[in-house]
Amino acid sequence: MELMQELATYVSAHWPRLLGLTVQHLKLALTAVFYGVLVGVPIGYVISRYRKLAEPVLWVANALQTIPALALIGFVMLFLGLSPATGIFCLFVYTLMPIIRSTHTAIISLDPALIEAAEGMGMTRWQILRIVQLPLALAVMMVGIRLAVVMSIGTASIMSLGGAGGLGSEIFAGIDRVQDKMILAGALPAALLAIFADLGMGALERWLTPRGLRQA
Repeated sequence: MELMQELATYVSAHWPRLLGLTVQHLKLALTAVFYGVLVGVPIGYVISRYRKLAEPVLWVANALQTIPALALIGFVMLFLGLSPATGIFCLFVYTLMPIIRSTHTAIISLDPALIEAAEGMGMTRWQILRIVQLPLALAVMMVGIRLAVVMSIGTASIMSLGGAGGLGSEIFAGIDRVQDKMILAGALPAALLAIFADLGMGALERWLTPRGLRQA
């Protein structure tokens, strides 16, 4: 109880700085996911068309996912230094696997008869992708993007070690000073961000899913 009172007092005294760190934390994570979508979705689509590429590409994406965060930060810092760019790049690497895999799964799961029907109507490959494939595949693709967002927000705390800032800087400052209130002031907002991001992405996923698929 005493710790919670100390936490409340600390937050009320430092809320402008904590709010800035929270915004910085969210911006860091979402920027990485944005680049992950820009790169991962096209790769997922390409390997769904050229099946021989699927296994090696997914293997590489999965291998990148297994690299420990501290090791990746240390390696990337050699090139980008202590900066937000280091954190964004590391988080970007971790977003690739779920986005590529979900896009690939979504596209190859579509009924081939739908594609044949679209081709029979004279649609171009781009029209088939935009009008048929993406709307039907979006529900499955959003699962990977949702996972990438939550994972990116959760992992962003570690990226403060690479100079990225965010709530991780408050957490590690609290660890260095052995101040539980500082640790909680950084950890609780980070956890809440991940929870609300998951809920928000779930709502967006349902909204983007075609009505017929939602009813099914």
